[in-house]
Amino acid sequence: MSRINTPTTISDAPEAAKASLEAVNGALGAVPNLFRITANSPQTLEGYLSLNGALGKGSLSIQTRERIALAVAEVNGCEYCLAAHNYLGTNLANLSEVEIEAARRGTSNDSKAAAAVELAVKITRGRGSVTDADVQAAKQAGYSDAEIVEIVGNVALNTLTNYINEVLGTDIDFPQVETLAA
Repeated sequence: MSRINTPTTISDAPEAAKASLEAVNGALGAVPNLFRITANSPQTLEGYLSLNGALGKGSLSIQTRERIALAVAEVNGCEYCLAAHNYLGTNLANLSEVEIEAARRGTSNDSKAAAAVELAVKITRGRGSVTDADVQAAKQAGYSDAEIVEIVGNVALNTLTNYINEVLGTDIDFPQVETLAA
């Protein structure tokens, strides 16, 4: 059960968050609990949606972004995000079960994507502290400087949602997935 109020409907949300929630509803056809609980702070919701939207226009493919989201959620032990990105990885990014499992284990069967996921895991585990060799491995796999910054941005975005869901105990409204450690 959530530790704070999760607005039941868009009309129950703070006034300043309603337009953002309407936009989420328009894009997804529903408003998942992550968005509704984050709406308690309209500014945090706006910041999340803005960063998510900006990164969605970047160079990294939806498949790579979903792989990173799965890997970061696994490292951070966020069952809400694992469930959400398992669903999105399957239904939006068209990742296979094998590829979702690989991402959750911190890699990929695609060598270039593996470099991004492995860097994302190192960033997450190291709380931002990585080696020159870690960054060089991503460059050698073909990632540009801009794409490496996007990998960091995606780690930060997903860490934000992992922390929101873990701190607030967001009720999972996607088909549940247990962490590999479980």
